Amino acid sequence: MRATPLIALSGVAWALVATAGLLVAGVASLVFLMTRGWLTLDLGWGRSHHQVGPLEVTIDAPRDLVFEQLSSPYVGRTPAAMRGGLEVLERGRDLVVALHRTRLRLLDSITVEAIGFEPPERIRFRHVRGPVPHAVEEFRLTEEGGSTRLEYRGELGIDFWWLGRLAGRHWVVPNWQRIVQAAMEKTKAGAESRQEARRRRRPEGDGRDR
Repeated sequence: MRATPLIALSGVAWALVATAGLLVAGVASLVFLMTRGWLTLDLGWGRSHHQVGPLEVTIDAPRDLVFEQLSSPYVGRTPAAMRGGLEVLERGRDLVVALHRTRLRLLDSITVEAIGFEPPERIRFRHVRGPVPHAVEEFRLTEEGGSTRLEYRGELGIDFWWLGRLAGRHWVVPNWQRIVQAAMEKTKAGAESRQEARRRRRPEGDGRDR
């Protein structure tokens, strides 16, 4: 009966396995800390820039109402349903600093952003702290008859050369777009519901929106 050969790892091989395990654990820890917003690495090493969008929806509501739908959780009282995902840290007349919690598959992503308001046509977001070192975003609102075209564009900057490019292309940008698209659809539903309520309250024969 032939004996089964045993493969023994040398001390060097075991050291390589241990080092690889530590590297994987270290990278996983960094990703966790950055996603939670507890660590922001703004090193600029091999930074790549990634476009998010453009994304667009047409909303059957006037522009001022859509702008109010987007901005009111920041400049007014935050609705109870949003308080788990939005916390306004500083509130000014045209600028707000807010913390966002976004549910991903395994954990919450936490970002802090400065938000500028230019009613009724533009809202700008600039990343302060979170999973990527650079992010700027913009919502534009354009009147089209009695409707509003809501358009989103963003740019993300991610460090670490090819690793950052792969992460941006295959994970960060697709997830970012999915989250923004869902938020835009929610805005559309909310604004159109409010517009329908306005129409029901309008006196018969009055063709104006109120």
